[in-house]
Amino acid sequence: MDDNHTIITKNAQATYKLGRKLGNTLKSGGVLGLVGDLGSGKTTFVQGLAMGLGIKERLISPTFILLREYQKPSGGNLYHVDLYRLEQVTKDDLATLGILDFAKDKKNVILVEWADKAKSLLPENTIWVNFENLGENERRITIPD
Repeated sequence: MDDNHTIITKNAQATYKLGRKLGNTLKSGGVLGLVGDLGSGKTTFVQGLAMGLGIKERLISPTFILLREYQKPSGGNLYHVDLYRLEQVTKDDLATLGILDFAKDKKNVILVEWADKAKSLLPENTIWVNFENLGENERRITIPD
């Protein structure tokens, strides 16, 4: 039985809108592991999700600094993590970034791009969202139900 919901988005606006819809429905915090190649829509999705959480700032990918923090109006923070530049991710890397501590606060939302690099290190209840570039502007996004 398939416990995932797969959506095909036809353009960046639809990917953004899907992220926003998920952000609107998140009742509490958690860790979302975002997996997909370059250009598969992860950052666009994250920007929409942040808007759905009520964050008005425009999110910028933290590729070069690894982590950006945004305050959620409802309490807690959104942590946007990008592991792209790390060759191998260790538990020490996650501890240094603070991800494991941030995950303890149920109000925090932690979005980890390139999360497959830390799959065995992220919390067991991480929600895995997969992105696939289908060409042109189409993306296949798979989210657990």
